[in-house]
Amino acid sequence: MIKKETGKTALEYIQLKIMGLAKQKLSDGKKTVNEIAYELGFQYPAHFTRAFKKSTGLTPVGYRSLN
Repeated sequence: MIKKETGKTALEYIQLKIMGLAKQKLSDGKKTVNEIAYELGFQYPAHFTRAFKKSTGLTPVGYRSLN
């Protein structure tokens, strides 16, 4: 159903939503990158950083400094 509605696979859709939440939390600036990574369900902060950079082209710290 998700593919039919959005044109994206379920995995792609979930990843986009997670990165959207990550951007909100990073812009807020109240929590560390590690805290955000754990809140979003990443076992290791490095995995979060890698996924975020793949999605946005910026590291979480780099994104935070721009906003």
